Amino acid sequence: MRIFINKKLSMKRLFVSLFLISILSACYEDELLNEPIKEAPPLQDELDIYIQENFIDTYNMAIRYRFVDRYLSPGIRAVPPKLEMVRPMLDFIQDFWVDPYMQVENGEAFFRENVPPEIILLGGLIYNPDGTVVLGTAAAGAIITFTNVNAIDIEDPDWVNLQLLVIYHEFAHTVHQRFKLPNAFEAISPTGYTGPGAWFTLTDNDALERGFVSPYATSSPNEDFAETVAFYLFDQNFPEAVLTDEPDCTTPACETRNEGRARVREKLASVTDHYKRVTGIDIEELRAVIQAKLQ
Repeated sequence: MRIFINKKLSMKRLFVSLFLISILSACYEDELLNEPIKEAPPLQDELDIYIQENFIDTYNMAIRYRFVDRYLSPGIRAVPPKLEMVRPMLDFIQDFWVDPYMQVENGEAFFRENVPPEIILLGGLIYNPDGTVVLGTAAAGAIITFTNVNAIDIEDPDWVNLQLLVIYHEFAHTVHQRFKLPNAFEAISPTGYTGPGAWFTLTDNDALERGFVSPYATSSPNEDFAETVAFYLFDQNFPEAVLTDEPDCTTPACETRNEGRARVREKLASVTDHYKRVTGIDIEELRAVIQAKLQ
């Protein structure tokens, strides 16, 4: 087979190609292609500068507030936080999570060593198909996700309690992930656990009768541990409502609730001793610092 070439067309194409090459060469005459960038350009955004200086440089904790799909499981929808809500949320995190650990013995060392490298902020709540709501998530000590940032209102007890529950619950998981649960913790309420798919059928009263601080605590020993820590730290009414027996108890229901409170007291004692031994932190002291901020 012979291949015929149109010489006029070929010469024209060649001329065009050479002309383009000459233009490209002129554009990059003083530039070196593929030269690696030796340092990142300086941050210009005031918020990103604040995050860099106060969270990344100080605690090696990145704050992700721009929405990225990888932060959520497939099929879950969420909205990013409004830009004007990010700084107030960071102030809240600083005031009620970071600072309390800085103020107690061994708190700073523990915080710096165990703080997750990524904090995700989402604007709204995450709703599950079963009707439950995801208040926040954690991933093996690497990520903590805060939801409902767009509704920030530090004068709203419900919003504050939701965020504090997320903070202290998820950070408590780092303790049992690193040091395991306290000895025999699971045996305090051995028949009260429901499993992950049934906890939301219980009321707060049902949970208390079983010896748990919340329905979600019944889903597993790990969640029981984290919920016990979290509610103890942030719930202002915890001692009176959960730890103190009802007086003049004469009904079976009252006796059952007080039996549940006895189990909660046993769990709290176990948790307090465990924290002191493995982290060096006195969570009674930590609670006092947090409660003072909530007054």
